[in-house]
Amino acid sequence: MTSCKETIPTEEAQPAKEALEEEVAEEEAEEELGGVMKIESPSFKNNEMIPSKYTCDAENINPPITISGISQDAKSLVLIVDDPDAPAKTWVHWTVWNIDPKTTEILENSIPQDAVEGVTDFGTSGYGGPCPPSGTHRYFFKLYALDTTLDLSSSATVEDIQEAMEGHILDSVELIGLYECK
Repeated sequence: MTSCKETIPTEEAQPAKEALEEEVAEEEAEEELGGVMKIESPSFKNNEMIPSKYTCDAENINPPITISGISQDAKSLVLIVDDPDAPAKTWVHWTVWNIDPKTTEILENSIPQDAVEGVTDFGTSGYGGPCPPSGTHRYFFKLYALDTTLDLSSSATVEDIQEAMEGHILDSVELIGLYECK
């Protein structure tokens, strides 16, 4: 049996080690500048199933979300959750804007202080969890970093939000969750 050190000559391993060290240094520099924007959830991984707790089959509350790597130039964040697999159109489940860019998490069943929720395709403001009529649907949690805050009322729709964001998006990222009704 051979060890890893015996299978890779030292002179061949050196460039890989240097490349890894360079990558780590770049990541650390990005973190200092705001870094690579990320949106994650401790409740589900990207392209994995959303727990039923956050759907119409159970409590229908928003899942916890973690946010990192926001640009120092960002003045606000916008979160849009939608289902592009809905039968008639992309179905909007949640819109939240004017989120403080220093926000690192959105707790379960809550919105960040001073953020605004808009009207969804359920006809009300607030979170409306996944509730696909058939099959497995994808739910996109889209996070946008903006160079401004949005002057919109809580009656704003996703179209209003998208129009107001035009020309102000510094960065965007998404988290995809899956769900099939029980």
